[in-house]
Amino acid sequence: MEAKTSRRPKITVLGSINMDLVVRCRSFPNPGQTILAESSTEFCGGKGANQAVAAAQAGADVTMIGRVGSDSFADRLLQNLKDHHIGTENVQRIADGASGMAIISLDRSGQNSITVVPNANLELSETDVESYRDVIAASDVLMLQLEVPIQTVIAAIRIAKQSGVRVMLDPAPAPHDFPSDLLDVDLLCPNQSETSQLTSLPAELIEQAKVAANQLRSQGCQNVAITLGDQGTYLSSPTYEGQLPAFTTNVVDTTAAGDAFAGVLATCWAQQKSLPEAVRYANAAGAIAASRLGAQSSMPSWQEIEQLVSSQS
Repeated sequence: MEAKTSRRPKITVLGSINMDLVVRCRSFPNPGQTILAESSTEFCGGKGANQAVAAAQAGADVTMIGRVGSDSFADRLLQNLKDHHIGTENVQRIADGASGMAIISLDRSGQNSITVVPNANLELSETDVESYRDVIAASDVLMLQLEVPIQTVIAAIRIAKQSGVRVMLDPAPAPHDFPSDLLDVDLLCPNQSETSQLTSLPAELIEQAKVAANQLRSQGCQNVAITLGDQGTYLSSPTYEGQLPAFTTNVVDTTAAGDAFAGVLATCWAQQKSLPEAVRYANAAGAIAASRLGAQSSMPSWQEIEQLVSSQS
């Protein structure tokens, strides 16, 4: 599909809104082991909200569709989205409900393990999505993830397709039983583990990623961008096939690197940049985010992204 032209790309993000509790430790505990953490911090997060902030930081006009609870977290989460100039008129509070949470453990190398408690995010239903048809139809790109009910995501894909809107899906967390309807998207951007979950194939090496990406395209995805950590991204599309290298930074916290990548990729794509060029800017955004602590607080500005791309060209 052709992107709708606009000076400032319009992106709708349908997804999760969470409060992240980040615990820093020397190393992850083994089963049955108790360890002392070095510190703990609260950050606004959720894959949907993270990607919305990343897109807004990169210059997109962003609207969020989601759910929060009626707790004190909800006030902070909504205010944070507003502070990033993200439209929140389609984010509703669930009466007597708790907002989504994520417990994130970080080791000294910056690697993470994450446990998500969806709470209010699970209240975003297929019926709700139908009421947002006009919002979705007015978008250049619809961004989706899988921290809200899968049937809700499928309904959003269907509405976007009917409206001629391009769809980008970050299939995280990847379910064990992955419905084929989720592959009817214009751009899929899984990481290595999600790619393996979706294809039952390894995706740790470039050649393995190529095979897996081609399989996903044969199943319905028009374009596939597999993020490979320090190996960069493998892009498979009708006009480009190959690796786009990562950028070098000092890794502090990888929690939001994938979300930074996704938000900037969607923004550049909506601006009608070629996919290889869009992935290059997205790689830079992910690298910058990984060099900082936190989720939304780590998202780079467009100026920072351009500076890194220029410095390592």
